[in-house]
Amino acid sequence: MPTYAYACRSCGHAFDAVQSFSDDALTVCPECGGELRKQYGSIGVTFNGSGFYRTDSRSGSGSSASAPASSKSEPTKSATPAPASSTTSS
Repeated sequence: MPTYAYACRSCGHAFDAVQSFSDDALTVCPECGGELRKQYGSIGVTFNGSGFYRTDSRSGSGSSASAPASSKSEPTKSATPAPASSTTSS
C-alpha cells in the first residue's frame, strides 16, 4: 500500500499516512482539525539511458529493430565508375 504525505494548511503539521488506492484522501488535521492537503514530492523511480524501447531489455536480434530503414535494403553499387584499365600495346 502506498504512503501519502499530508500537511495541514492551518497549523503546518506534516505526517505520512499509509492508505490503499481505494481509500478517500484525508481532509481533517489530527492536531488542530484544520484542512489537510496532500504533498507531492519527487518519485522514487529514475529512468537512465539513451532511450526506452520495447527491444531494450530483450536479447538477440534487437538491434535490427532500431536500425534505420535504409540499412535494411540491399547495398547499392557505387556511383563512381571503376578506373579503366590501361592497355598499352608494344
